[in-house]
Amino acid sequence: MNLRYFTIYKPYQVLTRFGKEGDKAVLSDFFDVPKDVYPVGRLDYDSEGLLILTNDKSVNQRLLQPSQAHEREYWVQVDGAVTPEAIRRLEAGVTITVDGKPFRTKPAKASLFDAPPEVPDRHPPIRFRQHIPAPWIRLVLTEGKNRQVRKMTAAVGFPTLRLIRYRIGRLDIRGMQPGDMTVLDKKAFDAALFR
Repeated sequence: MNLRYFTIYKPYQVLTRFGKEGDKAVLSDFFDVPKDVYPVGRLDYDSEGLLILTNDKSVNQRLLQPSQAHEREYWVQVDGAVTPEAIRRLEAGVTITVDGKPFRTKPAKASLFDAPPEVPDRHPPIRFRQHIPAPWIRLVLTEGKNRQVRKMTAAVGFPTLRLIRYRIGRLDIRGMQPGDMTVLDKKAFDAALFR
């Protein structure tokens, strides 16, 4: 079997799937890959950034295994002036709801960007409000529950306005634009994720 590995920058408001669902945009509207290639994990419709596509069935198991604790780095633009206390709480772990039950997130790395990171424009852009800051947080997690980042920032009082997954392991979207795709060979892919 010819194993294929791709990293893509999933655009905003695109479903993490190839088959059509209603009138929403899907991956096949942007990326032309072999029929047996599929996304590993998910990225919400209203989130953007790094997504791995492959036909290597072992990747899903290795990457999504909690014991592997792969770092996932998110750049999160939030609503309001973030306090040092909120950053401390994100790092310590907060209680969110997963499948209707309380769930305590694992300790994470969290920090405020000193200046907004250079990111592609989003269409449509976030709503701009002159007197309310919209700073960016760097959040590094080793788990990936459904809508976890959004639930975490909301739990500390700062709703997410824009969410970009920047990195998984040593794979990142540096220099990429929404809709871009990079092809990797197995050696480079494994080195970035599993060594």
